[in-house]
Amino acid sequence: MRYNTIGIMSGSSLDGIDIANVEFYHEDKEWKYVIIDADCIPYNKAWENTLRRLPTASAFEYQVVHHAFGKYIGDLVNEFIDQYKISKKELIIGSHGHTVFHEPEKGFTSQIGCGATISAITNCTTVTDLRAGDVALGGQGAPIVPIGEHSLWPGYSMYLNIGGIANLSVRISKKESIAFDICAANSVLNIMANKVDQPFDKDGLIASSGTIDNNLLEELNKVTYYQQPYPKSLNNSFGTDYIMGIINQYKISTEDALRTYTEHIAVQIAKCINEHQQVSIPNKVLITGGGAMNTYLIALIKQYINKDIVLEIPGKSVINYKEAIVMGYIGLLRVLNKTNVLSTVTGAKRNSINGCIWNV
Repeated sequence: MRYNTIGIMSGSSLDGIDIANVEFYHEDKEWKYVIIDADCIPYNKAWENTLRRLPTASAFEYQVVHHAFGKYIGDLVNEFIDQYKISKKELIIGSHGHTVFHEPEKGFTSQIGCGATISAITNCTTVTDLRAGDVALGGQGAPIVPIGEHSLWPGYSMYLNIGGIANLSVRISKKESIAFDICAANSVLNIMANKVDQPFDKDGLIASSGTIDNNLLEELNKVTYYQQPYPKSLNNSFGTDYIMGIINQYKISTEDALRTYTEHIAVQIAKCINEHQQVSIPNKVLITGGGAMNTYLIALIKQYINKDIVLEIPGKSVINYKEAIVMGYIGLLRVLNKTNVLSTVTGAKRNSINGCIWNV
């Protein structure tokens, strides 16, 4: 049996909406996948500003944007389907939406993008709200990607994703993983790159031209979150508000700020990788997310990790669309009524089946 899906992801870096048409099938009792088509639709300034300020908006405006964002996604999916001539027959859409609030300690997480609206516009089965069930069971609701990593990319001991937030997944047995958010990454780097009229620091070139501010680096490395045990996860505001608040206290150039924060990311990532190095298996780390293409950042991480750990960067389709691929997979598992979030990753009471299914 082959299943046709579209996975949709909007990350905290606000670079755009990733859409991936992926076919999943079973072979030798394992899940396999084929990326058929994929694209990233950048946000225009209006959407970027709306999403950035939404956490401080009124409840009424939140609902207005929740519907509008669902309509936006639905229209984009229809355009994507038309462009690539995708059949809608038995097509499953797994939409992560865009995280506005993530407060698992308070019992809730919130991703906008109305599933009913997406389903009504596309006339396709749509799965949304992919984290809420896990949070209700006492979990962090994040990361949720490890179940896809475990099934779709075997052969690695660790999976590092460097997106708006950097997170690490560690395979601890054949059927279990642990995972946690490490630090804010591209969400902070992009804000600073914007100050010199760049959408992001391509290849880390701006950072490489700066000088480390050791006082700032020391303060960043002392942030309390890094000493907390897993499972743990971060809200988008950790980077955009809290970390940027620390950086802005230092009257240094953008180049020096980027150099210092890039070093900080490398230090924190390498520390987590080294701490979870395993003795009994080869330590291969699969790196994805936009940060995988930041050659300067990757070079810094290599300086800090143990010598027998291998970092592997896959092809661009996996780098760019891994999370969208997994959203399609999680949506498929929900329709099949199978576990799609792992409690060993999130700290929930048990594994769970997450997501609301919309057939409008």
